[in-house]
Amino acid sequence: MPNADSTDLRLSEEDITEVALQSLKESGQSDSFTQVVTEYPILEFDENALQLLSMGVHETLRYSSVKPAGGRIYLICKRLFDIVVSLIVLLLLPVPMGIIMLLICLEDKGNPIFSQIRLTEDGKPFRMYKLRSMCMDAEKKFAEVQKENQSDGIAFKSDDDPRITKIGKFIRKTSIDELPQFWNVLKGDMSLIGPRPPLPREVVLYTPEQMNRLLVKGGLSCICQTEGRSDMEFDKWVESDIHYIETRSFKLDISLLWKTAGAVIQRKGAK
Repeated sequence: MPNADSTDLRLSEEDITEVALQSLKESGQSDSFTQVVTEYPILEFDENALQLLSMGVHETLRYSSVKPAGGRIYLICKRLFDIVVSLIVLLLLPVPMGIIMLLICLEDKGNPIFSQIRLTEDGKPFRMYKLRSMCMDAEKKFAEVQKENQSDGIAFKSDDDPRITKIGKFIRKTSIDELPQFWNVLKGDMSLIGPRPPLPREVVLYTPEQMNRLLVKGGLSCICQTEGRSDMEFDKWVESDIHYIETRSFKLDISLLWKTAGAVIQRKGAK
């Protein structure tokens, strides 16, 4: 990990535990589980801190009252469907992705693929891939822009993020930047349909209710992405994910996949 500046953004395991517990305590005093975050207490996680966070999620979910729907047959069919669809898409992608990657390199020299640690089922960390829509040092500059968060909750959102490149704005609006995640789906890190995998800096601030999003494998899309994506309030986003977890079925997955295609074509809620 890069060295922090004079304001150390990396905390010890004890600090992470303290921050998480304090956050849960403060959140428990509110009727809503929406938090407006303009300054994340932890931006960088080393391996030990990430492992501690993962263990904390696992322990919290042991006491969850939310019961994921879908039995063994459903999970087998879901995985087979993920493999077939992601493989077909990846076989069709080399030429168009190659063109986009070239445009990214021409505008802002550097690796056109961006990867980031996210959390999925039971708090398991994995590396999620995207086509790079921001400048090369975007993660380092996050400390400067986090106060501009326009989300009503924990997830960061800014309509005028200075880190986004010109080609980045286009591939975000068209969701082209998400295409490399079909590789994550093929590998088994993600599913086509499931709650969007959150960042560690977000999860450390989750309430137990919000942590229920991690009861199942994360996905490319879920209910939120079909109903406006970034336009949806954070607490409604969480509620929609929990509703999916409690009612998921192969039929629902197909329906959400179809609706996702329509939302992408209409650029509904895209930023």
